[in-house]
Amino acid sequence: MSCAVFLDTNILLYSISGDPAEQDKRAAALKLLSGADVGLSIQVFQEFYVQATRPSRAKPLSHDMAAGLIEKWTRFEVQPTTLDILMAALDIKARCRLSYWDSAIVAAALALGCRELYTEDMQHGLAIDGLRLINPFL
Repeated sequence: MSCAVFLDTNILLYSISGDPAEQDKRAAALKLLSGADVGLSIQVFQEFYVQATRPSRAKPLSHDMAAGLIEKWTRFEVQPTTLDILMAALDIKARCRLSYWDSAIVAAALALGCRELYTEDMQHGLAIDGLRLINPFL
């Protein structure tokens, strides 16, 4: 498996935002999701579902809507959560001092052979094992 870019959960969440203050981020997220060479992971899908459907969200998605979006996004390469991903994430966490969850995202992107990880949550410009972290909203 190989893809050029990996998208973090926040990209998916901005793609569904109805907040007028987030419309530029929504447009950038939708542009990234229109690409063909995109990678995601089971972790990203899980985080998306939990955040998109949480009752405290301004306009939570229904279960069916969130599940439907996830099914649509399975057209991209999807990295499963495996023991190898866990072990790689633990190594990345120890070396790079990221949170475990961010390390697992990086591990999934690396496992898919991605060269770029689009995220708002990690240090823009940081390179980890040949993977460049990019904040698309700067």
